[in-house]
Amino acid sequence: MRADARRNRDLLLRAAQDAFAEEGIGVPLDSVARRAGVGPGTLYRHFPTKEALFEAVVHERLRQLVARARESAQDPDPGAAFFGFVAHMVREAAPKQDLVDALGGAGAEVRTAVADTAAELREEVGRLLARAQRSGAVRPDLGAAELMALLSGLLHALRARPRDPAAPVDQDLVVAVLCDGLAARP
Repeated sequence: MRADARRNRDLLLRAAQDAFAEEGIGVPLDSVARRAGVGPGTLYRHFPTKEALFEAVVHERLRQLVARARESAQDPDPGAAFFGFVAHMVREAAPKQDLVDALGGAGAEVRTAVADTAAELREEVGRLLARAQRSGAVRPDLGAAELMALLSGLLHALRARPRDPAAPVDQDLVVAVLCDGLAARP
C-alpha cells in the first residue's frame, strides 16, 4: 500500500473508532469520512461496506485487548495482573458502543468475522484467570466462560444505561464490586 493510501486508511480507522465508540454501528459513513478529513470515495475504496469498516475497528480494539492481556501476563503478581486487566477491559470497553454492539450481536457477519480474534482474547483472559487461580487470588470455581459472560453483561449494562448527569454510575465502584466477587475467599 502506498504511503498516502496507508495514511488515509489509518485516518479512517481512527475516525471510525471514535464514531463507532460514540454512536455504535448506526453512524453514517459520510460522518466517518468527514471526521477523517477524506471524501466518501476514499472511505469506500478502503472499506466497501459499513460492515467491513466496523469489522476492522472491532478487530483493532480486540487486538489491543489481546496485547494488553499478554502484557498483563508478564506481571509477577498473578492476582494484580488479572484484576488489573479486568479493570482495564471494563474501563476501555464500557464507553465504546462498537465493542458492546459486537459483544451483543451487531450482526452475524461481524461476529463471524471477528470470531478468531475474540477467541484469542478469550484464551488470553483464560490464561490470566488460571494463573490468578493457581496463585490463590481468584475463586477456583470460576471458569473463563462465566467470566466472559459477567464481563459482557457488565459492559452491556454500563453502556445501555441512559446517561443521567444527576445520577452517574461510579465505574470504579462497579469494577471494585465485580473484582470483590471474583476474589478468592479465605
